[in-house]
Amino acid sequence: MSRFLDNRVDVSAFYRSRNSVKILYAPAVILWRVSLLFARQVSLERRALKIGYARVSSDDQNLDLQLDALRKAGCKSIYEDKRSGAYTDRPGLNSLLNAVRKGDVVIVWRLDRLGRSLRDLLDIATLLESKGAGLNSLNEKIDTTSSGGKLIFQVFGALSEFERNLIRERTKAGLAAARARGRTGGRPKALSTKQRKLLVKLYRSKQHTVSEICSLLRISKPTLYKYLEAERK
Repeated sequence: MSRFLDNRVDVSAFYRSRNSVKILYAPAVILWRVSLLFARQVSLERRALKIGYARVSSDDQNLDLQLDALRKAGCKSIYEDKRSGAYTDRPGLNSLLNAVRKGDVVIVWRLDRLGRSLRDLLDIATLLESKGAGLNSLNEKIDTTSSGGKLIFQVFGALSEFERNLIRERTKAGLAAARARGRTGGRPKALSTKQRKLLVKLYRSKQHTVSEICSLLRISKPTLYKYLEAERK
């Protein structure tokens, strides 16, 4: 009986010691969980970074209006370009596209500051979407992180496709009409029919060198041989 009581005392002491350990390490566990929550919050804030982009066409123009609007919109990082939108190489935009990460939102003062054309704008928006980032235009009030903004860009994409198809159809119709009138297009011939006959006659007479014939008719040697090849056919 006494041995049994001794065992009971040992068991109760064991549980008391476990509770003491829990109480001892409870503050450390709480701090660890708080640090995890803080790290997660910091990560979410990084993913929600607002990145601005401003552009003017020349060094004489001023970026202040755009920069003030972007800072007011909450942009902490702003990339700039001072060159015409006609240039495909824009260092500021290239750096922005390399820096953007999932969850970021690229903010512009106006859509024409970002894209050189509707097609270019759609390509940039598609690239941002593939990176998990959004696009926000302050003037047009278009935000691709919302369902309404995504719908607008889908409409833009449909209009761009329609425009390309329309241009393609008009080009084909114009070429067909030109061919029907005897015009085949392409570069005009360097020599007239009379000059081509003279070229062949001079070449076959073997009284003049190729260089002399080319100098006389003001053509290059490849052009001369091209005409001779066409004459043989």
